[in-house]
Amino acid sequence: MLTSHDLQDLLHVDRSTIYRMAESGRLPAMKVGRQWRFPEEAIRRWLAGDTETTPSTPNGRGDLPPSLKPALDVIAEMLGVMLVVSDMDGVPLADASNSCGLFDVVAAMPGGVDECIAGWQELAGGSDIDPRFTESHLGLECARAFVRNGAELTAMVIAGGIAPEWWPPSDEELATMASSFGASGSDLSPHLDEVHTLDDEGRQRVIDMLPRVASMIPEMTAEYRSMKGRLDAIAALSKELNA
Repeated sequence: MLTSHDLQDLLHVDRSTIYRMAESGRLPAMKVGRQWRFPEEAIRRWLAGDTETTPSTPNGRGDLPPSLKPALDVIAEMLGVMLVVSDMDGVPLADASNSCGLFDVVAAMPGGVDECIAGWQELAGGSDIDPRFTESHLGLECARAFVRNGAELTAMVIAGGIAPEWWPPSDEELATMASSFGASGSDLSPHLDEVHTLDDEGRQRVIDMLPRVASMIPEMTAEYRSMKGRLDAIAALSKELNA
């Protein structure tokens, strides 16, 4: 994952131009927390002349349906967690929903996003198919459910940013966590309260809901593409009739 600074060196343009291109969809990009990040492989293809800028999706075609992110935002707030949809390499396919302050701070630090993605990638390699809570590199807990395309596992829905019972960490534990991405404990300590907390009932609700959220993604994507195909056909017919 490249930063805006990496893109400046690569493209020889100013940062505001990079942000405008990312916002308009002219550059392969995604937001992690409040920061733009750029998938290196997609940037290389873009530089080689491939103008397809949208990330891979749960069934390998096109972009995620526009209605998915607002739906995830509502679900994340109702569950009281952060939700992230990622591919099987842990790379987010959309902005995080209901992110916590500690995650936003880490995502803004050099190396912070890479550590998060590495943790999400480990979730993809877990042997358990059913969701369960595990501890992340920040000490926060997360759980994941797989998105399926037929028999193939193609993406994940990750619930995270959840404080374990022993939270907050000691100064020594915090320093160890922060050192993994080149930060210090003092960088993170002001944000230790900016996390999600769940009681036992809330935790069970997350575990029960995650597979349902994962199953709705391919359904919404298929419906979106079907409708988009019909609209494209109508537009083409209208253009032909008016020619």
